[in-house]
Amino acid sequence: MSLGERITQADAWLLDKVFQPLADRLPERMNVLDVGMSFQLGSLLFSAASIIAVFIFNGIEDFSSMVFNILIWALCVTFFIGLCRMRALVKPGYANPLRHVLRGVRIVSIPFTIYTMWQANVTAPPFFQAMWFNALSNLVFVIGLYLISCEIRPPPASFKKDIWSRHMEKNGIR
Repeated sequence: MSLGERITQADAWLLDKVFQPLADRLPERMNVLDVGMSFQLGSLLFSAASIIAVFIFNGIEDFSSMVFNILIWALCVTFFIGLCRMRALVKPGYANPLRHVLRGVRIVSIPFTIYTMWQANVTAPPFFQAMWFNALSNLVFVIGLYLISCEIRPPPASFKKDIWSRHMEKNGIR
């Protein structure tokens, strides 16, 4: 088995054994896609907080770094808008097409999350909070991606009473 197949197998294991049971345990009124999109929005907010914190602690002395960070954040916003548009593809009770579409993004985002968490641990004290906002942003992003990729439960079957059960209820027969 090649390295790529092992990585794909680990991704499928995470999705099927960790996140899908979590998605199945959500209350009926909560859609796993909505929860995942909320995580994506939270990731954007943490990322914006980290960029603002860097500007506060570093000042606006490094203009090129500031522009680069804002452009990266704009790219993340664009990804979020794209995910919002792809929500229409996901239907309850059917296979989730985002499971396969987002596989590469899920696989690549895990090492970046591990790197940013390591980076947040070893950073200098003035940037400690900003780097932890960035690490939390990446962690929330990965969790949101996996939740978006989960299968959505079909809606519960409605109980239709047939004519005989209505007749029996009407006459008090059980």
